[in-house]
Amino acid sequence: MKAAVLHAAHQPLTIEEVAINKPGPREVLLRTAFAGLCHSDLHFIEGLYPIPTPVVLGHESSAVVEAVGDGVSYVKPGDHVITCLSVFCGTCPQCLTGHPNLCENTEVKMLPGVAKRMTWRGGQHMNQAFNLSSFGEQMLVHENSMVKIDDGIPLDRAALVGCGVMTGVGAVFNAAKVEPGATVAVIGCGGIGLSAVNGAALAGAERIIAIDTVPSKLELAREMGATDTINASNADPVEQIRDMTKGGVQYSFEAIGTKATAEQSFQMLRPGGTATIIGMVPFGLKIELHGFDFLRDRKIQGTSMGGNRFRVDMPRLLSLWKQGRLKLDHLISGRLRLDQINEGFAALKSGAPVRQLIDYSA
Repeated sequence: MKAAVLHAAHQPLTIEEVAINKPGPREVLLRTAFAGLCHSDLHFIEGLYPIPTPVVLGHESSAVVEAVGDGVSYVKPGDHVITCLSVFCGTCPQCLTGHPNLCENTEVKMLPGVAKRMTWRGGQHMNQAFNLSSFGEQMLVHENSMVKIDDGIPLDRAALVGCGVMTGVGAVFNAAKVEPGATVAVIGCGGIGLSAVNGAALAGAERIIAIDTVPSKLELAREMGATDTINASNADPVEQIRDMTKGGVQYSFEAIGTKATAEQSFQMLRPGGTATIIGMVPFGLKIELHGFDFLRDRKIQGTSMGGNRFRVDMPRLLSLWKQGRLKLDHLISGRLRLDQINEGFAALKSGAPVRQLIDYSA
């Protein structure tokens, strides 16, 4: 199969022929349909997070089942699925207490460099990323890394739910548990941030303030449910928020992953408020907060993929999309061929696109 390979940080991805194994016990061979270009992948390309190389990145995807290994009962060839990096075992303490996204079983949720599912150039090991590697025409994965969907759901929209939408909406519902009537601020209006805006609207938030530096994204945020917008390129968002809300918001969501915006998400809270960090702050970077600000019950927390139980949550999100309440169509900025992936990431770095999709049928 053809796959986009990262050889080293700060290097362009190269399109290579990669061999993929046949499915073993509880493994499923997938034909990738669409894969989203996510800032999380870009963090590894830019060396902000370590990963063994060479590696096939990619984690937000939809696919069609090609073959299954022994013991697989959940899917069969021809089924349409959404993949998810929150692969789970179902039996560890995290899974059994309602946190399958935090599964501790490393035989299922294999650590980077452990999976032996792909080779290249005469049998050399090719690393799998996130137990998926959706920047390849095929994926060999554990059966618990996917959710079946109806064949009638467009696979391009479905792919979006596999990371960005699940993470953004899940942060609102599962991590922060936003109540009706709440005031909410979302920093960053990419795919995840816009999904958090949409999630806050679904949760019944009275006021939803979207913050970005790109005017077109702020316009899109209003279509997704934002009641107010702030262009952070010409205003201090913390001061603006405090002035607009007379003291701060009850919930803030950071969807960029920088030190400054993580700190701002906490600073814009009113007493009793909760800040949720969704973005991937670069590995090893520390954020600084004033201890005094915690005295009035302000909280800051992280979330892993929106605290998802993806086999339950993703079908529900697609049902909301069918009803017209969850907005997916607005998120697609463009479609690319696999050999255009470096152009796609260059555009992503510019901050303009929301979500670009690799279309494997192109």
